[in-house]
Amino acid sequence: MSLIYDILDEISTTSLSYKGARVNMFGLPRFKDQSPRSMSSMIYYLKKEELIKKNDKGWYLTPAGRKYMKRKEDSLRQFEQKFSKETPKNLIVMFDIPETKKAEREWFRWHLKKFNYEIIQKSVWVGPSPLPKKFMEYVTKIGLKGSIKTFKLAKDYRNFKK
Repeated sequence: MSLIYDILDEISTTSLSYKGARVNMFGLPRFKDQSPRSMSSMIYYLKKEELIKKNDKGWYLTPAGRKYMKRKEDSLRQFEQKFSKETPKNLIVMFDIPETKKAEREWFRWHLKKFNYEIIQKSVWVGPSPLPKKFMEYVTKIGLKGSIKTFKLAKDYRNFKK
């Protein structure tokens, strides 16, 4: 995933600490492959955003940090592709997902690609319809429904291009 998620996950799941830093059951830091500078700047960012705090027992996740973790875990939910490359591309999807929901926007784009959608412009895609019902229910659940518009085409988009 991301370094932010990994750090928050480690803080929320590990109870062992050495000199205030979380360690695994062998006493080794989990992030040995990260440079000290990367870790330092990421910890600074997490503190500034109030996702983590430190007390006399070590670092812990704040309620905002738990919310961030939940959102990241939810954004990993995947849906099956049911469209072949030959399926008519007769649905235009336009979206304007705010920067505050960047992870959800990337998740949405990833699924459009998975569903064999083509990009027309940055936030305008065309592909087969309808989008899977469970997918659209989840889009509503994570608060993206109001940022997405769909338009059904009378015929396959590829026929318009000719």
